Amino acid sequence: MAVNVDTVYQKVLALANKEQRGYITPQDFNLFANQAQLEVFEQYFYDLGKARKVQGNDVYAADVDDIIEHKLNVFEVTADPATVAAYPTFGKGKVLPSDVYRVLYVALGKGTLGKECEILNARDYINNKLSPLTRPSVSFPIANIQKNVVKVNNGGTSDLAPNSITYIKNPEKVNWTYVVVNKKAMYNATTTTGHFELHQSEEIQLVNKILRLAGLAAQQPDIMRAGGAMESMTKQEQQKI
Repeated sequence: MAVNVDTVYQKVLALANKEQRGYITPQDFNLFANQAQLEVFEQYFYDLGKARKVQGNDVYAADVDDIIEHKLNVFEVTADPATVAAYPTFGKGKVLPSDVYRVLYVALGKGTLGKECEILNARDYINNKLSPLTRPSVSFPIANIQKNVVKVNNGGTSDLAPNSITYIKNPEKVNWTYVVVNKKAMYNATTTTGHFELHQSEEIQLVNKILRLAGLAAQQPDIMRAGGAMESMTKQEQQKI
């Protein structure tokens, strides 16, 4: 389940106003909310890499892997052959969707006949095509992603377009929508309302991060310290899991 944007906003307002430090406007909140969501999202990849480097504690590493991968599942998208075919072509490759954050899997061929491509950088992609020892084949195709275009090769003289792409997408934009009643902004859910896409367990982390950003923007050290302190406490508690 996603994190409700209004729930987070009300908690942020309550904590910011606790010491009569003013009001966070909806416009400012939306800016801080999107920044906070992006920080949490990008931290997943850092934590995942760190957990996988842990030596001598397979149970701990596996648990962290499972937790983070579960939180990332909502962002995983597989573009089927029909969808990929609709993308603009360029240099016999396919332009990636605009919401791609990281490509996980590229396949050449359809359905059960599809083969996973090894994703290489531009230099290795060219070298592998030229070398008799590493030349790609129908069974072992290779892929390259450059300037937002993905292309594959299965040993032929020409590059091809992939048939399937699995990727992690960027989070949708957060947007607290409202109407003004008696000169006060009141929450009003509409089709343009954007909730946090993060797992609901991240609600406290989001509140803390937004408080820190709000305090920094308003030059209120106490709000910034409060948010930072609560954020540190939350991270310490998470590390004990």
